[in-house]
Amino acid sequence: MRNNKKEDFVDMKEVLKNFKTENNLQKGFDKVDVNKAWEQVMGPGISNYTTHVKFDNGTLLVSLSSSVLRQELLYGRSKIVENLNEHLGKELIQKIILR
Repeated sequence: MRNNKKEDFVDMKEVLKNFKTENNLQKGFDKVDVNKAWEQVMGPGISNYTTHVKFDNGTLLVSLSSSVLRQELLYGRSKIVENLNEHLGKELIQKIILR
């Protein structure tokens, strides 16, 4: 006879979180999440002009193929940081450098 106890089950989300932490993988996952967030939050119009996205130590470096778009985005940097962090669910991005 099988003894099914709820206490025997472990939340898979917790297992994955512990695995990422114990194996120092969180930074890599954060980089992937930030890249995806840029595409989703900024939309296809801006993503089409994005040539490179790099995230490291709280700084998001974004290369754009349009100088006009870059200039426009410079005015809204703080709002972009706010929207990206909100989308990510945590304060990962401290500043954005647009090139």
